[in-house]
Amino acid sequence: HNPMEPHATTVIWHGDETITIHDKTQGVLNSQAYVTSVFGLSKKAVRVISPFVGGGFGSGLRPQYQLFLAVMASLELKQSVRVELTREQMFSHVHRAQTINMLSLGADKDGRLKSAQHHAVAATSQFEDHQEVVVNWSGLLYKVDNASFQQDLAKLDIYSPGDMRAPGAPLGMFALESAMDELAIAANLDPLELRLRNYANEDQNSGKMLTSKELRACYMQGAERFGWSKRSPAPGSMREGRELIGWGMASGIWEAYLFKTSARVKLTGNGKLEIACATSDIGTGTYTILAQIGADELGLSMEAVTVKLGDSSLPAAPVQGGSWTAASAGSAVMAACEKLRGELLNVARKMPDSPLAKAKLDDVLFVRGKIALKANPSNAISLSDILASTGELSLEAEETVKPSLLKYLRYSSFAHSAVFAEVRIDEDLGTIRVARIVSAVAAGRILNPKTARSQIIGGVVWGVGMALHEEAMIDHNLGRIMNRSLAEYHVPVNADIQDIDVIFVDEVDTKVSPIGVKGLGEIGIVGTAAAIANAIHHATGKRIRSLPITIDKLLV
Repeated sequence: HNPMEPHATTVIWHGDETITIHDKTQGVLNSQAYVTSVFGLSKKAVRVISPFVGGGFGSGLRPQYQLFLAVMASLELKQSVRVELTREQMFSHVHRAQTINMLSLGADKDGRLKSAQHHAVAATSQFEDHQEVVVNWSGLLYKVDNASFQQDLAKLDIYSPGDMRAPGAPLGMFALESAMDELAIAANLDPLELRLRNYANEDQNSGKMLTSKELRACYMQGAERFGWSKRSPAPGSMREGRELIGWGMASGIWEAYLFKTSARVKLTGNGKLEIACATSDIGTGTYTILAQIGADELGLSMEAVTVKLGDSSLPAAPVQGGSWTAASAGSAVMAACEKLRGELLNVARKMPDSPLAKAKLDDVLFVRGKIALKANPSNAISLSDILASTGELSLEAEETVKPSLLKYLRYSSFAHSAVFAEVRIDEDLGTIRVARIVSAVAAGRILNPKTARSQIIGGVVWGVGMALHEEAMIDHNLGRIMNRSLAEYHVPVNADIQDIDVIFVDEVDTKVSPIGVKGLGEIGIVGTAAAIANAIHHATGKRIRSLPITIDKLLV
């Protein structure tokens, strides 16, 4: 994890045994709970603020050690303290776990899976059993009656790994989707056809029904946009001049969750709406989508809505991560707005000569800052007039959403994707270019196409880095990372990224969350590295099973 903004904590000492902490965190309540527990402070004595996070990617899910050091120093010295990590220190504390995957697939002559075995060994530190799901994904996408999954930990003399964008899934799916590509060749089938023949309509790990699954549509729409039907199946059979051309594809999957989250909305006399929730915005556009939801629910312009986030004094929310924030915080905001709508209509019905005296919520529209009758929109009262009639300066409502136990017991829910990649490889030098990627995604309701597309593009870029660039070189005598700078640790730059085409497949899911959202932060990366690796095999006939795929591995 190396966001441009390093981890830093500023502790403001107030002189009255209270502190305000400005922390780089994806969960202000998480940092607050850590500080109060470790230092024996009350919640009232500790306020944590993090309204904007300059990149986290999972490194801000748990408190990092600069938070402990800053608070300890502030309490001891009784003054304000700031602690920043250097770029070298950023390499020392959070990273994706090194993982070895061993996977075997068995199929009949028609390419239908009969057995699957997936065993993974993941690295952790000597002082913590850090675990993330690596092998379970192999039991979710394809129908197979005989499956065995095992995952073990290897304790090394390193710092603990940490959750990194889509923890576990890109690792396990790289193994599975590479193996599926090999199986397609062995069965003399198109890789897309193999996946369609083994399409699963339920969660085979649990036997639960799926709330929805539009992966088939992702395959079809992605393949059409990419031009997959023009692919020549034989490895090395497509070229242009000195460049070998490879086309590869892979599936992607990520969990869709709803977590207990609270939100408060407040309407003021000037017709402005304020939304408050303790969740963070880590660059995903949370401010924007929550403002959209509030504006839609109360019939206001976006300019009339203000959103407050990232403050432990606001209504409780979990850490922002796991692609659950839009579904959880969005549903909480919608619920709070629905409650406020009811309160506003109750007041409006009691106003003298009210045209809404007998109206119910189903009979009215909230539009252009007014409540209007659906049957006759000219019969309307402005929200400002309704609030003025109460004699109060504002009217507010707070609500909490949480997952339904019954739905949890009956259903599983996932976002899905189909990733198609084209690589071009210089046959003499072995240099690899990812010329284009098409990522077709089914993730329920898309709240904001622009921010949603940005999330998928970001995930795809991460997948390119995982496939071709990013590798921490560890000194096995000292356990230290040797290339601990952004000069030596290679990440994709503008010149490495060419055409990325994002398709959002229509998917209506009324069970996954009250607003029908599945989440987008992780699904963009999950199948990308595998699609690139499969494209490299198609171009060269060489199957590279270790990441990143660098020139030396191709030239061997």
